[in-house]
Amino acid sequence: MALLEVKGIRYVKRGRTILDIDAFSLEEGEVNALIGVNGAGKTSFMQILALLQEPTSGELYFKGELITKKNLFTLRHRMAFVFQQPLLLDMTVRQNIETGLRIRKVPKKYIHQRVNIWLEKLGINHLANGPVRFLSGGEAQRVSIARALALEPEILFLDEPFTGLDSPTRGQLLFDLVKLLHGTKIATLFVTHDYAEIPHLAHRLSVMDQGRIVQTGMPREVYDTPKNQTVVQLLQWLPIDIKNERKLMKCEGGSA
Repeated sequence: MALLEVKGIRYVKRGRTILDIDAFSLEEGEVNALIGVNGAGKTSFMQILALLQEPTSGELYFKGELITKKNLFTLRHRMAFVFQQPLLLDMTVRQNIETGLRIRKVPKKYIHQRVNIWLEKLGINHLANGPVRFLSGGEAQRVSIARALALEPEILFLDEPFTGLDSPTRGQLLFDLVKLLHGTKIATLFVTHDYAEIPHLAHRLSVMDQGRIVQTGMPREVYDTPKNQTVVQLLQWLPIDIKNERKLMKCEGGSA
């Protein structure tokens, strides 16, 4: 059963159809990369899936349960969202990671434990008691990711999390995310414009064009059998490694 499923979602804004998606699903434990040109509707779609925006029509299901206004708040607490620009409060790193846990009323005895775990996993222990205003871009994004993962979400949304980072910082953060996400039950959807990330992080690739999902499949399958010219044009920028099945997911499980 899909963890999150979409049926007949339409989103109309100021008379313009932004999204018109027949079906889409996120499976438990998978990382799905969402790509498309600017204005394709990626961020709007992600916000609807994360229950941050209401669609004009259509249905969303969480583990087979229809999402309604009655269960919306409860189900939203089973998700976490990392924005392109880290939205951090003017306090310490530790306090920022604690914020979501306090809002969700996690017992105090567990908050300190969870925060310490993610400070360690994201390699930011040494920054814990310092103010976020002095963090580099990569450090700030690590805090943002730690804050999201500390919530122990079943679904994680990443909206271009590596944008604006220099190449070495982006590469290390990507490597760390692969280790953190692969092999877990967390379903992850991430939007990216850097296609070099896809072979390492994504199990599935979804291509969006003019508010529609035009193709979804394993990255190599999509590359080998593009469904239309839009997909062909987008995929010309995919790294050559995606053609090599042995290299695909080379970070997963520590083997090629």
